[in-house]
Amino acid sequence: MESHFRAVSLASCLFALLVAPAFGGSHPETRQSDQVDDFFGTRVADPYRWLENVDDKEVQAWVEAQNELTRGKLDALPFRQAVVARLTELTDYPRHGLPTQGGAWVLVSKNDGLQNQSVLYKRKGLDGAPEVLLDPNALSADGTIALGATGLTRDGTLLAYGLSQSGSDWQTIRVKEVATAKDRDDKLERVRFTTLAWAGDNSGFYYSRYAKDQEHFQKLYFHRLGEPQERDRLVYERPENKDLGFSAKVSDDGRWLVVQVWKGSAGKNEIIVQDLAAKTPLAPLFTGFESEFEFIEAMGDRLYFETDANAARRRIIAVDPRSPDALVEIVPEHASDVISSAQVINGQLAVASLHNAHHLLRLHDLDGTLRQDIALPTLGSISGLSGRPDSPDCFVGFSSFLFPPQSYRIDFAAGTLVLYQKTQTHFDPEPFVTRQIFYESKDGTKVPMFLVHRRGITLDGDNPALLYGYGGFNNSITPTFTTSRAFWLEQGGVLALPSLRGGGEFGDAWHQAGMLEKKQNVFDDFIAAAEWLVAHGYSRPARLAMEGGSNGGLLTAACALQRPDLYGAVLSRVPVTDMLRYTQFTIGSYWVPEYGDPQNEAHFRFLYAYSPVHNVRPGTSYPAMLITTADSDTRVHPAHAKKFAAALQAGNASDNPILLRVDTKAGHGAGKPTGKLIEESADLYSFVMDRLGMPMQAASTSSRSAR
Repeated sequence: MESHFRAVSLASCLFALLVAPAFGGSHPETRQSDQVDDFFGTRVADPYRWLENVDDKEVQAWVEAQNELTRGKLDALPFRQAVVARLTELTDYPRHGLPTQGGAWVLVSKNDGLQNQSVLYKRKGLDGAPEVLLDPNALSADGTIALGATGLTRDGTLLAYGLSQSGSDWQTIRVKEVATAKDRDDKLERVRFTTLAWAGDNSGFYYSRYAKDQEHFQKLYFHRLGEPQERDRLVYERPENKDLGFSAKVSDDGRWLVVQVWKGSAGKNEIIVQDLAAKTPLAPLFTGFESEFEFIEAMGDRLYFETDANAARRRIIAVDPRSPDALVEIVPEHASDVISSAQVINGQLAVASLHNAHHLLRLHDLDGTLRQDIALPTLGSISGLSGRPDSPDCFVGFSSFLFPPQSYRIDFAAGTLVLYQKTQTHFDPEPFVTRQIFYESKDGTKVPMFLVHRRGITLDGDNPALLYGYGGFNNSITPTFTTSRAFWLEQGGVLALPSLRGGGEFGDAWHQAGMLEKKQNVFDDFIAAAEWLVAHGYSRPARLAMEGGSNGGLLTAACALQRPDLYGAVLSRVPVTDMLRYTQFTIGSYWVPEYGDPQNEAHFRFLYAYSPVHNVRPGTSYPAMLITTADSDTRVHPAHAKKFAAALQAGNASDNPILLRVDTKAGHGAGKPTGKLIEESADLYSFVMDRLGMPMQAASTSSRSAR
């Protein structure tokens, strides 16, 4: 009772500090403790350590006060409801996934427009009438149960699938009979970061799980259909390293089990294989975590892999596991392009590559001979390739900044793409243009940047601009369509997306140039992009905003601290901000290969130098910032956002608001319901529009884009 009274009293005191009228001013005061840690002789204060405890009533009251402040500020904006209305209209268009074939069945996901979750449909053949196979919207009233991992048997009769709740990475695995759409009794728990790989005889599937109450020490199991989970057979484990994980694939012919052993976020992995037909034991094929190997397919005795071994821009190799030293190079490393994905379809290799951060598509024979280049609709991104080795049907997902997602089919005879599923939106792309420029970063490195804006804009430095970045984990930021970006363009905004170091746009060397002790390069690249926009008349600091999420949230947080004079508004979504304690939360230890280990003295020095929580300078005028997190984020712990917001609110010398938005029943982003996505986007863009002085512009809704 006493603790309850204390929490209620604290909340009342915090609410009393809220300042309602102006979009700025006071924030809830946050208690500071005297917590100090010693890192190799350096004493580091951590006054907001207590905010890490999500179950503490004082923390919950503090979050409630922060949300009350944020909601009061955002809801008071006169145009916010108009933003919600337009975003809702832009989102309300049918969206289709790529078809997945199994036997006579074809599975495809579809969202009618405003459904919280996409529905999975089944068809008999490509032209059959669609029937609902799985509708996640029927599983929860608020749409927070989402479809996760899936695995379809080769004959299409059974589907293993995962369901997650409230945005969590954790999934419950079930099995559904495709013909009847009925679930079997099979139910698997403690599963995340898994593939679902069926045995060729449909007797069961391989998957990865964790022990009860454990975040680490993943193990690979085989689940035999119809048996309880406790009888699942342990296939592989490596208890000597808690951060190892296992992704299993079974070749299309059912003969080979290929297990990728991954080590946190390192990107480098090992491969172990088993000849299931010959019943040989699992045996190592590639070891040492020195390179990355991605299994493509097996054709008889040959296993095809995409790899960066001796090829920073990646190549495709083939190997007979019985003679692992006799590697055959199938598709060599390209002089400038980076292989991003490949599949064997119709007896050919379909290879997607990145050229200056946008995709190309090529077809090769299985011996590597180039057959033809497949022309893509415009400068954009391949979101997926779908097909089977012996099927003549290859489906390609494609989109760009001004080009909504479409499904195409390869005409192998003509060497062209044929539109398979047309997409129509409420966005007219004709008034806008996309171009790519190269600018110089601090150390002279040339960095590409996409620019999207209205045709014929005046470069007088008065355009509102949004700079988006990520720069990490070998992830490539390529041209894709989102309704929030379409809305931004309609409002007269300039969209700028640089291909920062740390990403995979130019291969392994580009990634390594932005990780560990070289992480500052990423911040320098982003700051140089902002300076280029200002110098070339696209915008000016008071009209320039930046946005990033997760590792990109770290990016925007660090850049806001290093150059607070350069931005008028900052959106830092689900950010990593405490670089000295990130390994203590959720799966943070997986990121040590990317960021470094704070318990290593050399690593501590460069982590401490940019860690956002530790680099807020009291008395500094910081730009307006909206920081977001979610209470069910099992990827980046919400403590990162909370501690950063508290430090900024205490140290900021300007009247610019520092707002924290803590979502409920939501996670890191995957599986978030459409309704929540619209509300979140409305908050983010309303905040930016207000801070940059952008009046709401009406958009014509009479025309529909059919691209």
